[in-house]
Amino acid sequence: MSGIIDIVCNLFTEEEVRLGRTGVDEHFLDQVRFPQELRRGVSVEAYLDKMDRAGIQRSLLIAVRAGDLRVKHSFEIPYERVADICQKYPERFSGLAGVDPTRGIAGLKELAHAVREYGFVGAHLYPHWFEMAPDHARYYPLYAKCAELEIPIMMQIGHCLRYQKDRVLPSVGRPITLDRLAIDFPELTLIGIHLGYPWTEEMIAVAWKHPNVYVAADAYAPRHWGESFVHFANSWGQDKVLFGTDWPVIDPERAVREVEELHLRPEPKQKLLRENALRLFRLPESPPASII
Repeated sequence: MSGIIDIVCNLFTEEEVRLGRTGVDEHFLDQVRFPQELRRGVSVEAYLDKMDRAGIQRSLLIAVRAGDLRVKHSFEIPYERVADICQKYPERFSGLAGVDPTRGIAGLKELAHAVREYGFVGAHLYPHWFEMAPDHARYYPLYAKCAELEIPIMMQIGHCLRYQKDRVLPSVGRPITLDRLAIDFPELTLIGIHLGYPWTEEMIAVAWKHPNVYVAADAYAPRHWGESFVHFANSWGQDKVLFGTDWPVIDPERAVREVEELHLRPEPKQKLLRENALRLFRLPESPPASII
């Protein structure tokens, strides 16, 4: 397979590990069985090799904003860092602007700059790092700005694991919280990432109700996606689903291999792995055009 779009990808290089910009500790890496030999970081060039072996044509790279920086263990990856990588590899990476509701008007201006000057194709929100559910009023200016900029915003929906032993974050992202957002911002594309697990069926229900709500299958290996989601992706929900890895949580080669083992029908598989992402993020239609 080739031509796949991974819509959820994190930097996990030596620089990010050294600077504490990953948000995870050794206990979490043990939980996800991350290889010991890679824990000091994987260079962008080495990750491109992984993408090539997996058949991933483009990854959406997150300039993460994880929590109020005045709070211990919060962190960010600067927009400029991701923009530089996207500029170096324009055919392989596109940027996602992490958003932080504590930055007020300055944050809105930075988001607009990332889209208009750096060419970022969407926004990204981690509600649990701010300990506020997605429908909290403090996010509303950010949602309005995303709608104005005509970009999608993705956010972690579902359960939040223990990323660090010294700061345990609450699971604030029930899928039903997107119901109110979809009504208040009908022009805004909302993507619930991480399957909404363990409330996947609730996530499916909200996505089916609202034309502007979608589900991303990432952060969980495809063999564990669950029968209801696989059926949704393979049939009535084929236009509502997107593929991601949440690297370094899931290795891209494993993810693509396990999607193949699900034996999805050709058209739904094409939409999941490529076409829906091209459409929602307005990505360039560069070849190859088929993943089958």
